Amino acid sequence: MEKKVYSIDGKELRTINLDDKVFNLPVNEDVIYYAITNELANKRVGTACTKTRAEVHGSNAKPYKQKGTGNARRGDKKSPLCVGGGTIFGPKPRDYSYAIPKKEKRLAMKTILSMRAQSDILTVVEDFTVESGKTKDLVKILNNFAKDTRTVILLKDDDAKIKLAGRNIPTLSFLSFNRLRAHDLYYARKIIMLESAAKNLSEFYAEEKEAK
Repeated sequence: MEKKVYSIDGKELRTINLDDKVFNLPVNEDVIYYAITNELANKRVGTACTKTRAEVHGSNAKPYKQKGTGNARRGDKKSPLCVGGGTIFGPKPRDYSYAIPKKEKRLAMKTILSMRAQSDILTVVEDFTVESGKTKDLVKILNNFAKDTRTVILLKDDDAKIKLAGRNIPTLSFLSFNRLRAHDLYYARKIIMLESAAKNLSEFYAEEKEAK
């Protein structure tokens, strides 16, 4: 498929051919759901912890006699029946992360890229960087494509200068072509893809590489 390439000033320069195997696939909602769920699960810290009656601090003495008081029959103040007692079947630290098949994850990325390329959300822009590393210089460029909206910039490599300029923009995130995140791509309201990143994505997600 063909997409227009824009300058950093928002002017049309030329067209670029995007690989149909990466940017023109039918939507597969199932793999998108699995990929996003997997990413969110892997981000969970899993540090929630409650104390059982064996871990709660308190006396082991029986608070009152077994019969004759009309109260519940319990052994000590650490019972789950008491305020401040232990918790029954409460959460304990655990690892929520899990892995999904690589082919499934790659298909999810290609499906999302295809969805965005077939709409106005994805825009191809000529390669640029922010040599000054200043936020205001990057904002001038972003205002030509997306203003005060959730934006993702797809980079050809790990560009430290542009990331330095964008770290103070809360609605902006950066992704390298070989380290995509399904959650960011799916929920972005605007995706700015550098021209060289488009070529790298086509090569990185080529079917021939999957077959190896």
